[in-house]
Amino acid sequence: MAQTKGAKLSVSQSSFGQIPTGPTADLFTLTNAQGMVIKITNFGGIITEIHVPDKLGVFADVNLGFDNLEAYLQKDVPYFGALIGRFGNRIAHGKFTLDGETYQLATNNGNNHLHGGLVGFDKVVWNATSFETANSVGITLTYLSVDGDQGYPGNLDVTVIYELTNDNEILVKYHAVTDKATPINLTQHAYFNLAGKGDVLDHEIMINADSFTAIDDEAIPTGDLPSVENTPFDFRTPRLIGERINQDDEQLKNGNGYDHNFVLNKTHTKELSLAARVLEKNSGRVLEVFTQEPGVQFYSGNWMDGSLKGSGWTYTRRSGFCLEPQHFPDSPNQPYFPNTILRPGEEYTSVMSYKFSVVV
Repeated sequence: MAQTKGAKLSVSQSSFGQIPTGPTADLFTLTNAQGMVIKITNFGGIITEIHVPDKLGVFADVNLGFDNLEAYLQKDVPYFGALIGRFGNRIAHGKFTLDGETYQLATNNGNNHLHGGLVGFDKVVWNATSFETANSVGITLTYLSVDGDQGYPGNLDVTVIYELTNDNEILVKYHAVTDKATPINLTQHAYFNLAGKGDVLDHEIMINADSFTAIDDEAIPTGDLPSVENTPFDFRTPRLIGERINQDDEQLKNGNGYDHNFVLNKTHTKELSLAARVLEKNSGRVLEVFTQEPGVQFYSGNWMDGSLKGSGWTYTRRSGFCLEPQHFPDSPNQPYFPNTILRPGEEYTSVMSYKFSVVV
């Protein structure tokens, strides 16, 4: 796809398909003045495509996804591009105790609760409206997660804004309120391949973190926050994803590669700061991830097995990577992790962005 000439800000809406025994899903196409295009469906708040240029101005889709709703409805689709909630990542045994009451959540990852449960925010149809400003276009998504949804307490009223700017940046803004104390940890689960195809092992990544959350063999945090120093998890200076991924390391074995939360270096809470930077040298494409969250989950696509195909190519092992801004996994059961409990009268807010550029 050649660079778009004379592109201008625009947002359009079309049908994306029918949910079985449910409503119709819509697809929103957002275009900026640089010709960058992203497509988002209100089913699961899923980003289905992200088209950005390389150093020669040639566009490619750098987001793993599908061009039809039916593909997203398949069993075991690994959260491609999805909006995740109520709680991103894992909660051990799907249980937590809050204000003296124990709650049992849906378990959908072995014995554990993952990414909101069997029917998380990635599997519901959101109310959606589009908007346009002088320098951006976007959509506003709203959803009411009722008391007892997947076992969570409280009616949670959620708003998520996706905004594409003329600076080739995708802003994601989260807001939620509740009428009963509940855990919340919203994130975005896009899979990226800056080359547009192939594996991502030769992508160069920097993660701004001095430590990470160690996990057991079920990917549940142990509570320890080891230093990245002298480990395969030291990405404070750029390293290839594949450079140390096969080392004889217990944490790599537990994650089947990289599938860990990194504790971001922050000067103050809620600072919108650079979490990670990824470069694919052949194309020159660069992705920078900014967030107000205290952590980012780096996942190297370890469980993809070639059974899924989209955008004209097959998604084999490690053909995409994720950088999911978040609070730490299993926080409701980890008293020393940053708080994830939202209470009545409080507001949950968080801002993150994916910013694209090129180097020659």
